[in-house]
Amino acid sequence: MREEILVTTDAVIFYKSNSGISVLLIKRKNQPFKDSWALPGGFLEPEETLKKACERELKEETGLKIKNWTQIGVYDKVDRDPRKRIISVAFASLLTKRPIAKAADDAKEVSWESLPIKQDFSLAFDHQQIIEDAILKLNIKNEISYT
Repeated sequence: MREEILVTTDAVIFYKSNSGISVLLIKRKNQPFKDSWALPGGFLEPEETLKKACERELKEETGLKIKNWTQIGVYDKVDRDPRKRIISVAFASLLTKRPIAKAADDAKEVSWESLPIKQDFSLAFDHQQIIEDAILKLNIKNEISYT
């Protein structure tokens, strides 16, 4: 018998200001990684496209509505999620106006974290890799201060 494989989406929302670039993170309310910081995201519903699922999850967890997306990649490492086999498709958006995000649904808190993220700041799942890939895909690495 085959194991069920689930699909999720993750949203990487960057905000660019004169002082640098920040990424939107949520503090997870539930296991796995309860109370850890993560990207907004969640499970694909049967009637949704991946982009619509990403938009819905972002709105549910932060109240934000974003329509302009770049697909970052597919994350399929076998052990990326301790619950079961879950494949994620990540999308990113770069904003020049900082929207007000409010934690809701599966999110306990929201935070705009300056890039680069501090080394002692541990993210859930493989979200550090997803953020790094999004930085490269959106070609914003030169705009991040690594001092």
